[in-house]
Amino acid sequence: MPITNYKRYIVNCITALFSLTTLAQPSHSPVTPSVPYEVRAVWLTTLMGLDWPKQPAHNIEQAEAQQKALCQMLDRLKECGINTVLFQARIRSTTAYPSSIEPWDGVFTGTPGKRPNYDPLKFAIDECHKRGMECHAWVVAFPICKVATAKQLGKAALPNTHPELCQKCGDQWMMDPGVPGTAPYLAKICKEIATNYDIDGIHLDYIRYPESAIPFNDDHTYRRYANGRNKATWRKENINRCVTAIHDAVKAARPWIKMSCSPVGKYSDLARYSSRGWNARDAVSQDAQMWLQRGWMDMLFPMMYFDGDHYYPFLADWKENDYGRPVVPGLGIYFLNEREKNWPLLNVQRQMNVARQEGLGGQAFFRARFLLNNEKGLYDWLKNIFYAQPALVPPMTWCDSIPPTAPCVEQTIEGNTLKLKWNAVTDADGSVSYNVYRLDSVMGDALLATRLQQTHYEKLLLLPALKHSRYKVTAVDVYGNESKAN
Repeated sequence: MPITNYKRYIVNCITALFSLTTLAQPSHSPVTPSVPYEVRAVWLTTLMGLDWPKQPAHNIEQAEAQQKALCQMLDRLKECGINTVLFQARIRSTTAYPSSIEPWDGVFTGTPGKRPNYDPLKFAIDECHKRGMECHAWVVAFPICKVATAKQLGKAALPNTHPELCQKCGDQWMMDPGVPGTAPYLAKICKEIATNYDIDGIHLDYIRYPESAIPFNDDHTYRRYANGRNKATWRKENINRCVTAIHDAVKAARPWIKMSCSPVGKYSDLARYSSRGWNARDAVSQDAQMWLQRGWMDMLFPMMYFDGDHYYPFLADWKENDYGRPVVPGLGIYFLNEREKNWPLLNVQRQMNVARQEGLGGQAFFRARFLLNNEKGLYDWLKNIFYAQPALVPPMTWCDSIPPTAPCVEQTIEGNTLKLKWNAVTDADGSVSYNVYRLDSVMGDALLATRLQQTHYEKLLLLPALKHSRYKVTAVDVYGNESKAN
């Protein structure tokens, strides 16, 4: 660990300790200062319906119940300040959308391979956008379904359509990253999503070699394809090849789609702190910091499901090597649950506070159910204090930094209703959305609405003083660049 990192770690730990009194205040405490740009994400798991859907749908009425349940979840996520949903779209070589490549997952209908009465991915995207939230397609890379599920899927199962890419590992199948055909296959999957859906990002999960607990043996593949390279180098190159193939395919379809992944939360051993044999670069061949450096990733969500010396020094390392891109620590909020590690809320509060002080790109929560269940009061604390002020997702200035033209706004008050309307703005890169603010020179401009597609906005003003406020509208391009206001 560089000395600068070590010093920062010590300072931040001291700061965090002094912050505990503030963080532990009840929900009526003053809200935190406004943070204009910050990723506030949650993983929404469809695997086995862990987050959604809770029940399979056998008819239209039950499908509508699934949709209603998702809308209720998104409403509550919006209410507590979440601005990014990582929606699990490719599950285990099965999908949450109609794919020409892979079969449907059985979670939606109760039968693997059976099509539901609607498109869950499109529905999730549309509903997220209605609420001003980004929706990223969460793609599980190498794990394939269980052996029993593959038998249910029959000819449509990946081990049957592409047996050369697959390896049986105990009671499940895995894709082999060392087989040359694996990279273009995954790229094809991601290109299909990027081409057919108005998605904000492609989020790669398990883009790594398996942990030692999984009986994965690639000796045969190594002997066939390594060409004299040592195994560690060869494995890293295999993962790099998959990452670059996916990146190139997605960016060719829509260059503004954010590429991200969730690497193991410790990048490598540090000079003063060991990863205890579990890190991204050396244990599972994820050279994620290099991916940021070379522009293959637009952001990272490292799975930092640890605390203490397992969290803070490695957090500083991620920040030290972010290459100007958002690194968003993934927080294991499931540890708050009494059936897990029964963490006090203070553990997560301290982690979030230090991450914000360090200038990380935001926070991501694994997973939705534990947030919505308000484990240890986390949901209430986010809603009323830490996320009380909304934030925008940081723009992709490394891709494009030119904002669109500002719209011209007309403001009227009819009774107690604010009415804003403005001209449509066009941009050469693609569609334009709009943000609405209430001007406040003392507290800072208040963000009222994001990602509006229409050119009008209405709001009931509950306080008479708000009738005398001024409001502004900004235009936002597909890269997140925001115009000034006229």
